[in-house]
Amino acid sequence: MILVDSSVWIDYFNGFDLPHTRKLSDVLGKREIITTELVVAEVLQGFRLVKDFESTLRVLDAFRFETAGGRDIAVQAARHYVYLRSLGFTVRKTVDTIIATKCIMSGFELLHNDRDFIPFEKHLGLKCVA
Repeated sequence: MILVDSSVWIDYFNGFDLPHTRKLSDVLGKREIITTELVVAEVLQGFRLVKDFESTLRVLDAFRFETAGGRDIAVQAARHYVYLRSLGFTVRKTVDTIIATKCIMSGFELLHNDRDFIPFEKHLGLKCVA
């Protein structure tokens, strides 16, 4: 199962032909795709037109939905943040810390285009789609 980060969806919906959007195209229909409330909110906030918002919501609704949060994820995400900071890495967004932690704790792979996930992969065992 692959959780696709908003950094990929945003480029995908904007029609960019990049390695991470090609990878998404490759796995669609072949692997189970996961989305979360955080990803859905980040992606949908980027639309100016209601019709684009609604059509994108229909696409995202076709995938398995998992809640990213909850107390256990929040506490472990904070632990991950503190640990990475002790190693000299400061993750810029709390959302990324929660998404990475959700993937680690649930055994999901992450498809992303965001440098904040690299320390999670290197130091905490986050599995990313290559």
